[in-house]
Amino acid sequence: MQNLRKDFPILIKNSLVYLDSAATSLKPQQVIESVASYYSEIGATVHRGIYKSSVIATNLYENTRDQVAKFIGANSAREIIFVRNTTEAINLVAYTWGEKNTQEGDEIITTIMEHHSNFVPWQRLAERKKAKLKVVGLTEDGHLDMENFNRLLSKRVKLICVTGVSNVLGTINPITKITQAAKMVGAKVLVDGAQMAPHMKVDVENLGCDFFAFSGHKMLGPTGIGVLWAREELLNGMEPFLSGGGMINEVTVGDTTYADLPLKFEAGTPNIDGVIGLGAAIDYLNKIGMEKVRSYEEKLVEYGTGVIGEVRGVRVFGPEKTNLRGGVISFTVDKIHPHDLASILDEQNIAIRAGHHCCMPLHGKLGVTSTARASFYIYNTKTDVDRLVEGINKAKKILK
Repeated sequence: MQNLRKDFPILIKNSLVYLDSAATSLKPQQVIESVASYYSEIGATVHRGIYKSSVIATNLYENTRDQVAKFIGANSAREIIFVRNTTEAINLVAYTWGEKNTQEGDEIITTIMEHHSNFVPWQRLAERKKAKLKVVGLTEDGHLDMENFNRLLSKRVKLICVTGVSNVLGTINPITKITQAAKMVGAKVLVDGAQMAPHMKVDVENLGCDFFAFSGHKMLGPTGIGVLWAREELLNGMEPFLSGGGMINEVTVGDTTYADLPLKFEAGTPNIDGVIGLGAAIDYLNKIGMEKVRSYEEKLVEYGTGVIGEVRGVRVFGPEKTNLRGGVISFTVDKIHPHDLASILDEQNIAIRAGHHCCMPLHGKLGVTSTARASFYIYNTKTDVDRLVEGINKAKKILK
């Protein structure tokens, strides 16, 4: 992937070692140009005009919807809802499907490794509906405790909410096994795909889930654009999350009827440039091939866990087998706070993440308040990993 680095202006302009793609990815020139082109050459809004520039904008917007459907293996573009991010997608499900289908005494299952965006909404739903939230634990090697999961399953479970790939441990979860088990008790499954869709081939039909959410900014696209995929029959039974312009069919003084899918869930003027940029990002990834993306990252993480783990005083979290983990390495260094480490690395132009990574329950389970996290993408190299290791050793000398 070395030749791809030329497509990323930030990497060309300086010697930055960017190891925070799990937070947000860098953007290639092709994506940047697609957004700039929309503003400089089109500029119109979508779905509302019969003049040329509006028609062009609408076609670009809806073509991206088709691209997304193919990218994740959806049956229809009608199942693709554009939102701001993964968090909004999950909240949409919680406040629509969840409110309608969860009753007092029902149960919702989530896991200890979830990002707060796939944890807090279910806490709140359980509180509102007087339901019970159950949390699947971990094995010692950083995998979901599937025995614990199976014990929690019952006919009372309405929804199972699980991340496809942990943003802290890198653990790739067995989604297909989870969805198969869910069907046995009649439960629906929501997958947080924020760390999954950018890094490996996704087929929602093969996964067997009912809802799948992800963000464009983690997969080379702009910020402020995300996707909710849900089965059409579920979307048809859900009330709109927001109401106003764009999501209506007809409004009278006495009543309102809603637009057909997917516009029923896209009230107001949408993030047009974000959608167009997401389309350009998908084009970019498709040209590489998601199988190649996954293979490259797996080799990079294998190298990274090896050399980082060899540094004295370093503790690496997550599965040892790199074929079972994504492009994330979270770690601690004895007697050095992750924030101090990140600060010293920043002085060497190395960007990592430090903190709880919006996973406080997981960090509590691990017995630490925070970790340092290096996360990789297609523009990273083994040289980046080597510079990180050099930086860690330098921090150890400075802080003794």
